[in-house]
Amino acid sequence: MVIINNFEEYKSHEGKILGVSDWHTIDQAQINKFADATLDHQWIHVDKEKAEKDGPFNSTIAHGYLTLSLIPYLWKQIADVRNVKMEINYGIENLRFGQPVLVDNQVQLEAKIKSITNLRGVVKAVIVATLHIQDQKKPAYVGDVVFLYHFN
Repeated sequence: MVIINNFEEYKSHEGKILGVSDWHTIDQAQINKFADATLDHQWIHVDKEKAEKDGPFNSTIAHGYLTLSLIPYLWKQIADVRNVKMEINYGIENLRFGQPVLVDNQVQLEAKIKSITNLRGVVKAVIVATLHIQDQKKPAYVGDVVFLYHFN
């Protein structure tokens, strides 16, 4: 884990891969809870029998937005940004889904610091987030995650 205490330390990592998270298994229970929370009960996510019989992947798959929602959890395994009054999830830009995450796949977030900008005291961090799927060549997604930090 990388510890970042201020703008200057963040800036020193610009253009570099900051690190990778631990592997996280997305199981059917997590998919079902996400479906309940978002009211998205499409059969490809929650109906194991139908997905195995009629689905293109012979398995249920995680919601794309479920995989995106893991970014804060996995990011905290890569970086510990300290001395912050407030951190804001500002946006995601240029995101593309490469392939679905099947139930019981393991995923891992890789974070590369694309840019760090001081906007009159607010630090804007653009992180290239790549969600890798274990034993797969193509990632689940790649996109630029934007955080705003108000350091003390």
